[in-house]
Amino acid sequence: MKDAIAFMGLGYKGPSYYALRCTLLQDMKNDVRLVVDSYRSVWTDTGCTIMGDGWKNSRSRSLINFLVYCPKGVSFIKSVDASDFVTNAQTLCNLFEEIIEFVGPHNVVHLVTDNGSNYKAAGRLISDKFYHISWSPCAAHCLNLISKDLQICLMWRVLAVHASSISVFVYNHKWTLGWLRKQPKWTKIIRPGPTRFATTFIALKSIYDRYHELQTMVTSKEFNLWSGSKSKRGKKIKDIVLAKMLWNDCLIIIKIVSPLLRLLRIVDSNEKPALGYVYEGMYRARKGIKETFQNKKRLYKPYTKIVKERWDKLLRRDIHAAAHWLNPAFQYNQLTFSHKSEVMNGLLEVIETKVTCKKAKLLDEIRLFREREKGFGRNLALSTCQSMRLDEWWRMFGHDAPNLKNLAIRLLSQTASSSGCERNWSAFERIHTNVRNRLEHERLNDLVYVHYNLRLKNRFVLYYTKLVIFLVNS
Repeated sequence: MKDAIAFMGLGYKGPSYYALRCTLLQDMKNDVRLVVDSYRSVWTDTGCTIMGDGWKNSRSRSLINFLVYCPKGVSFIKSVDASDFVTNAQTLCNLFEEIIEFVGPHNVVHLVTDNGSNYKAAGRLISDKFYHISWSPCAAHCLNLISKDLQICLMWRVLAVHASSISVFVYNHKWTLGWLRKQPKWTKIIRPGPTRFATTFIALKSIYDRYHELQTMVTSKEFNLWSGSKSKRGKKIKDIVLAKMLWNDCLIIIKIVSPLLRLLRIVDSNEKPALGYVYEGMYRARKGIKETFQNKKRLYKPYTKIVKERWDKLLRRDIHAAAHWLNPAFQYNQLTFSHKSEVMNGLLEVIETKVTCKKAKLLDEIRLFREREKGFGRNLALSTCQSMRLDEWWRMFGHDAPNLKNLAIRLLSQTASSSGCERNWSAFERIHTNVRNRLEHERLNDLVYVHYNLRLKNRFVLYYTKLVIFLVNS
C-alpha cells in the first residue's frame, strides 16, 4: 500500500474517510459482484458445489460461511450467525435452500458441510427435495479425524515431544546449529505445531530426513568435547537421537500417514477439482498401511480398522465412487483402479437417482468409455488422462458419449472439502457482534464480501500465474 502511494508521486491526495467507507466501497462491491456473476456461466456449464464452512468465533458463536466452488474459482456468498438454530436440521435445510435458490437449483451438483448429525440430517432433506444434489461431509475434516485416531494408536504425541526437544536443542545452541548448517544439502528442521495433524507429521518427517546428520553430530569428537553435550539436556538429546526405536517408529508413522497427507493436500486445496480423487486416496491409504506391515493382518489391522471405520461412517458415498469410476486417470490404470462392486454400484445409483437422460443410451456410452472405443481410444486421450484436468479431458475426448460426458464433467468439476479457504477472522468477528447501527452493519457485510472475494480471486490468479510459469519453463 505504501509503495502504491509512493508511486503516485508528490501531491497525491488520498481518498477521504467518507469516500473509503461509502462510495469507494460500493464501487468495489459492484466490481466484485461482476466477478462473482461471471462465474454463473461456469456454474451452468460444469455445475458447482455449495460449501458450508462452519466454525466458532471467540464468543463461541456458531457461524457458517457460504461459498460456491467451480473450476474457475471460489466465490463467497455470505456469513450467517447460526447459533440459535444450528442444531435444528429443518432450519439449516431452509438456510441451505436459500443459498441454492440464489445460485440456481439446476446449477448445484454437490453440497459439502461439516459432518455433524445436524448437517447430515439437513443434507438428507436437501437431497430429498433436490434429487440431483448430493450431500457429503467435508473430506478434509474426515481425514483429520482419522489422523487424530491414528495419533492415539501410534503414540504420536511421545514422538512429537522428542522431535520438538531435538529441534529446540539444535536451534537454541550456536554450536549445534553451526555444525549442522555445514552439512551438504542441509535444510531447516520444522518444529511440531499445536494445530492440525499435518504440521506435526511434517515435523516428524523433517526430523527423520536428517537423522543421519543428527546421529553423526552427537557421536562426533567435536560434540563430545563441547561443553553443551555434558549438560543434562545435552545427554538426554544424545540418548534420544541414538535411540533406534525412535527412528523406526517415525518411519512407520511416515509410511502410514503419507497417503492420507497426500489426499489431504488434494482435497484441502480448491485450486483443482478434488472429488474424483477421494475414493482412490482412501483405497491407497489402506493399501499402503498393509504394505508397510508386509500384509501381516495381525500388525496392520489396528490401523486399517481406524481408516475403514471413519471411511464407512462418514465418507463412503455414491458420488465418490461414481467420480472414481469416471476418472480416466484411474479407469485406464489397472494399478490404481478399484474393481470393487461398490464402485460400479455407486455409479449406477447416481445414474438412477441423479440423471434425467435416457438410461439405456447412457449405459451404452459407459461401455465406450470402459472399452476405450472411438474418441476414448485415441493415443492422445490415453497419454493425457493422467496429466490433464479431468473436466477438460472429458470435453476433449468425450464427444462420442455426450450424455456420459455431461455427467462426468458435472461430477469431476466439484470439490470435496468445505475448509480449503482463508478466513478474515477479524472482519467476521466484527460482523457478528450486536451492532446497533444497521447502516454500519451493512457496511461491515459489504466490506467482508469485497475483502473475502478479492482474496479468493487473488489466490487463484497467483496459482494460475505459477502454473503458466512452470509450463513455460518446462
